[in-house]
Amino acid sequence: MTTETTLSIAEFRETAVAIETEIGKVIVGQQDVVRAVLVGVLCGGHVLLEGVPGLGKTMLIRTLAQTLSLQFSRIQFTPDLMPADITGTDIMDEDETGRRAFRFQPGPVFANLILADEINRATPKTQSALLEAMQEHTVTVANETYRLPEPFFVLATQNPIEQEGTYPLPEAQLDRFLFKVNVGFPTPEELTEIVLRTTGKETPQAETAASGATIRAMQQLARQIPIPSHVTEYVSRLIVATHPGSSPARMVNEYARYGSSPRGAQALVLGAKITALLAGRLNVSFDDVTAVAPAALRHRLLLNFEGQAQGIKTDDVVQDLLLHVKKE
Repeated sequence: MTTETTLSIAEFRETAVAIETEIGKVIVGQQDVVRAVLVGVLCGGHVLLEGVPGLGKTMLIRTLAQTLSLQFSRIQFTPDLMPADITGTDIMDEDETGRRAFRFQPGPVFANLILADEINRATPKTQSALLEAMQEHTVTVANETYRLPEPFFVLATQNPIEQEGTYPLPEAQLDRFLFKVNVGFPTPEELTEIVLRTTGKETPQAETAASGATIRAMQQLARQIPIPSHVTEYVSRLIVATHPGSSPARMVNEYARYGSSPRGAQALVLGAKITALLAGRLNVSFDDVTAVAPAALRHRLLLNFEGQAQGIKTDDVVQDLLLHVKKE
């Protein structure tokens, strides 16, 4: 396929179903997580997955890369990781004549799909090395700017329970993630299936279901989908209502310190468009917006001290927000 690939709505849905089916050969359950990650990728955004160790976060991202036939790169974040270990650096190179010159050696960020494993284990200086790459899809080293390959996605993981030796992601970096997806523990039935798949004679493997060109075509189709003005206005009311003071949601006024940025509105609109297309529809509805609202807003709502002290979860605040913001 070329970059000029075009898709119909039916082909869009068939391709998405094929991707989810292939991922399902390796990942047991977690349909909501798989769908949220797929929607994030089709939006052209980055996704942060949070969950305790052993739930298959890394395996999900690696399987997605296999399914999409993209250049994959894994970066294991540690406290001693340096920015140059991610972006690359200039090295002294000597040609056949003995002449020496600096040559840029690209780092692991030069790939289509980046797995930033345990991203909160690196220092803020190293975390910031990803900011330009995530926002601009470029890397600047020694006053030279290098373009990253397209499509480009960062799928990061972090552990919510082990905080020793970690560095919480700053709000500016969190805001660069289109979605934050919580990965829950499997059910007893799913756990049984996981054990059978992973301890048997053969390990299931996912096959390619789409190429990078197909993903770009799916992204372009999604952006062409019109969204009704009343749905856009609802999205705007939602984002404004995340800020305490005059919000119609009680929990926002009581427990939120700061609300979502305009990127939250972009995430809601793009996610709603993809959700509508996955359902085979051209019309974006209120339900499409509310379906992606938790993933789009949970990391963009900052709780105040009282909210943290009472153990309030941002998901509870988002649900209260959805109940009190009028749709008409």
